[in-house]
Amino acid sequence: MLKKKFLDSPGLANLWYLIEPVLISQITIQQILSRIDIIDIVGGFVKLRKRGSNYLGLCPFHNEKTPSFTVSPSKEIYKCFGCGRSGNAIGFLMEHEKYSYVEALRWLASKYDVPIEETETSPEYKQQQQVADSLYILNGFAQKYFSDTLFQTEEGIDIGLSYLKERGFREDVIQKFQLGYCLNRKDAFAQVALSAQYSPDILQKSGLIVIRDDKPADNYRGRIIFPVHNHSGKICGFGARIIASNDKAPKYINSPENEIYIKSKILYGSYFARHAIDKADECLLVEGYTDVISLHQSGIENVVASGGTSLTPDQLRLVKKYTNNLTIIYDGDAAGVKAALRGLDMALEEGLNVKLVLIPDNEDPDSYVNKIGPVAFREFIANNKKDFILFQLEVSLKDAGSDANKKSGVVNRIADTISRLNKAEDFTRQQEYIRQCSQLLKIDESGLNALVNKYIRDRISRMESKAGNEEARASEQASSSTLILPDDDSFLLLQRDEMNERAMVKALLEFGTRLWDDRQTVADYIFEEFESNGLQELIDNQDLLRMIESFRGWYKEGLDPGPKNFLYHQDIELSKLAISLMETAYELSVNWKEHYEGPIPSRDDLYKEEVFSTVNYLKLRKIKRLIDENQRDMEKTHSPEEQLTLIQTHQHLKQLEIELTRNLGTVIFR
Repeated sequence: MLKKKFLDSPGLANLWYLIEPVLISQITIQQILSRIDIIDIVGGFVKLRKRGSNYLGLCPFHNEKTPSFTVSPSKEIYKCFGCGRSGNAIGFLMEHEKYSYVEALRWLASKYDVPIEETETSPEYKQQQQVADSLYILNGFAQKYFSDTLFQTEEGIDIGLSYLKERGFREDVIQKFQLGYCLNRKDAFAQVALSAQYSPDILQKSGLIVIRDDKPADNYRGRIIFPVHNHSGKICGFGARIIASNDKAPKYINSPENEIYIKSKILYGSYFARHAIDKADECLLVEGYTDVISLHQSGIENVVASGGTSLTPDQLRLVKKYTNNLTIIYDGDAAGVKAALRGLDMALEEGLNVKLVLIPDNEDPDSYVNKIGPVAFREFIANNKKDFILFQLEVSLKDAGSDANKKSGVVNRIADTISRLNKAEDFTRQQEYIRQCSQLLKIDESGLNALVNKYIRDRISRMESKAGNEEARASEQASSSTLILPDDDSFLLLQRDEMNERAMVKALLEFGTRLWDDRQTVADYIFEEFESNGLQELIDNQDLLRMIESFRGWYKEGLDPGPKNFLYHQDIELSKLAISLMETAYELSVNWKEHYEGPIPSRDDLYKEEVFSTVNYLKLRKIKRLIDENQRDMEKTHSPEEQLTLIQTHQHLKQLEIELTRNLGTVIFR
């Protein structure tokens, strides 16, 4: 019956899947963007209620009791006034679901039934993509087969399910993690998969079957199956645990590395833990699959597993997508301590705040949480976190004992470790480690500080030889803790100029296609002023300049250059900039008319005044710059005729400045 059920299942075309990188055509992207409803999308994850023209709810990115998460349907952005996070509908999916830009587009395409058209790619890429697609589809098929085997066959129930229940796992948790069982027969799964027209080559590449004596055989027979999900929930591989005692067989078998399963880039359980990590602002890291599942069952969901391997940079970057706080929970034996200390330097270089908890009494997290209960386990974790660097020092000193040479090696190792905290924001933390470690080592603090700086210099020197002097200088500046600001007056003027530039671009986005007069639009007026007065050279913010040029390009081509196209721009920096331009901390109260009579003008009513003001402020900056240049020129030696021309130029520019200032209603700053 089980085999027939799978042969009668829907075809592969009905399975929706994600794969990156994919070049989605601009036509498809525009179709997706035209259908986006931010209230519909965000409302699928957050309970929203209407307040005025906006919607309000509890922020999904931090714990709060009073709603501060606001969604604006007119601007198509969200903003939390509690934690400060903001974005558009695509940004929400990327932040909340940890999707990439392409994955978010595909999710939206599926939701709104938009057929995806892809641009031309190389034959090699197409081949790689087809293999990856096939592996995802096969893994989804295999997971369903193994889960049905666990719950619907006599062997699965008697052996697999009974084993999991003996370990204390509830059925709802087993189903949540999509656990399964592979029959202890030579080729039960292989026959079902081949009958369903799955390619023998893809079956071997996935690791689900092997070829023995020129015949396909199940690789995971007689084992509990742990599907491994990527960050978007798709099954990229499997872990298979043996149940029967067998000294010759490995306890676990994992999928071989292929186009979609790269062990160094995966953390088991990250898909199920992502929201809990976000809210707790802490990631708990354990070793094994069952550790993750047991802690989830106990209500501790911000936990992932490294799969028993040393931490890799890619895994640490995956943690950093969710939080900067990493707490490693490992067995308290010698092997557990060594495993915990591996990857420390990489974690520090990624900017993570690392703590360590060692489980006592030869227990692991799975057995210990079942032994003492969820509440006591939480308290144990909270009360027994050790600072990673200080713990490493304590262990190293214990190993060194009274051996002077070994202690010297400890000093150098700890200095090297501390030197990796070389970001500007880590400066205070680095100095505190130097103070504490010098006390534990019983050495002079200034000496340890000098040694740390030596390691930093050595690392920079290696970077110079590898990347060249120019890159090395940039790296050295980036790691500097000194920030030089201009004097107060000029800094305030720079801020004011930046605010004006942003205000002008915001007006261009929102009102650019509206009429300015009988012959031109707002965009025509702004670009005419730019060209006739050379105002474009005054825009210091290069992202704003790119936004203006993008608007101009779309406008000339007859395409819609409105805010929506920038809110959902493929260039993430432009998208973030558009979101920040559209944000506003205040809105007109719905009760305003109860207290005041008469019409209340809005920005929509006053858009011409806003455009005129921002453009003329730029013109005023241009004139002030010309006055300064003319003044510097007047200080040089000239003939009487030249001097007269410069004086007349100065008078003309000052008159223009006065007229512009009068129109703007501002005061000239000296």
